[in-house]
Amino acid sequence: MRRLRISAGALGLALMAAGVWALLFGADAQDPWVVAKWLLGVLVVHDGLVVPLTLAVGFAVSRVPVRGVVRGTLLVAAALTAVAGPVLLRPGPVQNPTVLPLDYDRNWVLLVVLTAGVGVLAGLAVKWRRRDRSSGPGDE
Repeated sequence: MRRLRISAGALGLALMAAGVWALLFGADAQDPWVVAKWLLGVLVVHDGLVVPLTLAVGFAVSRVPVRGVVRGTLLVAAALTAVAGPVLLRPGPVQNPTVLPLDYDRNWVLLVVLTAGVGVLAGLAVKWRRRDRSSGPGDE
């Protein structure tokens, strides 16, 4: 296990070094201050919005009987939102209509509703299995 950790750490450091090299000396090098401001913005949004919201939702569902299913459903919906976020938040109409030809807003809503539906069905299945296990074979 120690070798795996050292290898993963070395790989991570090498990738970070490659990223810094590409940032400073790459063919399409960006202004490092622009990148630094973007990274600071990401940090502020993550620590100021995402983490408190995640903690609040986790606390809110901590008393739900099927909290594992609820948390899993919320995690999938959050992942869908994170993946669809750049397209959902795009600034105005695109210059080339073939670049984003679908109705992404509608499709995202449909996927989140479908995820919620599957979560409800999974929650009902868990409750049903628990009820069946609690009533033993001699309870009839």
